[in-house]
Amino acid sequence: MTTSNETLEISANELVHVLRSPKDLRTSAGCVLLDCRPFLAFSVAHICESRNVNWNSMLRRRSKSSVVCLEWLIPDKALLGRLRRGEFCPVVVVDESSRSVTDLRAESLAGMLLAALQSEVQAQICFLQGGVEGFLEAYPELCYNSPFSSFSNMEPEPAVTGRKTPAYDQGGPVELLPFLFLGSAVHSSRRETLAAAGITAVLNVSSSCPNLYEEELLYLRLTVEDNLAADIRACFSTAIAFIDSVKESGGRVLVHCQAGISRSATICLAYVMQAQRVKLDEAFDFVKRRRQVISPNLAFMGQLLQFETDVLCQG
Repeated sequence: MTTSNETLEISANELVHVLRSPKDLRTSAGCVLLDCRPFLAFSVAHICESRNVNWNSMLRRRSKSSVVCLEWLIPDKALLGRLRRGEFCPVVVVDESSRSVTDLRAESLAGMLLAALQSEVQAQICFLQGGVEGFLEAYPELCYNSPFSSFSNMEPEPAVTGRKTPAYDQGGPVELLPFLFLGSAVHSSRRETLAAAGITAVLNVSSSCPNLYEEELLYLRLTVEDNLAADIRACFSTAIAFIDSVKESGGRVLVHCQAGISRSATICLAYVMQAQRVKLDEAFDFVKRRRQVISPNLAFMGQLLQFETDVLCQG
């Protein structure tokens, strides 16, 4: 496919043909799909291997008609670098259901992204007609649908010797992102559970839970008490850097405290907010769908709201 500064509209049929083209016939790393829908909608359903692109509404309103650069739109720095180096071709922009580029408003996220790509990327830029909605209807087998579309993922465990396992210890740690898991101290203590999830690192957000497998796994302890006086926000940058380092090494990290309800949930919420540049309520809904029992204490929620301001003001 030749490089062009003009946006080429393609159908779902044509996109499937591009996605299924043999790798040995490609002149680049292949096609990349940039999904402009909100992060929560993306997490529920998306075209397989697409990447979520978003920009918070606060900055979008303040930008007015000014030129928007890719750095503001794409939170994944590695992806941003590859786009700017022209490693992907074509680059396909996807929204919810727009049938044509002419249907897009200039201030829409898809419209802003197309303009930024045309300005900064030397590759064929395409727009998917009908968006995710049309593609999902035509090719459901090529789409991801989250099993966490409702809050019914936690079933009661049978009683053992007259007692029930607490809800927060049931099952195993939950996968929030392909490299990020959230769970309890009990989950962190079960070597077979960690192995089954492919965990290579553990972020222990407690003051008393032991690091049981230090000879096998990478650990980071952040000593935090679950009370209203604790300053967990001071740990955010360290925790985010640790999670990112595990991600970049190809590993998987479990974040846990005692119950996986307040402290470790707060850290995971901060990471999702920072990595995806989303508001607290959107991050909370995303994590809550996967681990229903989360409930950061009131002080932690206040600190997350303060952190939200920092995240949303990043350009």
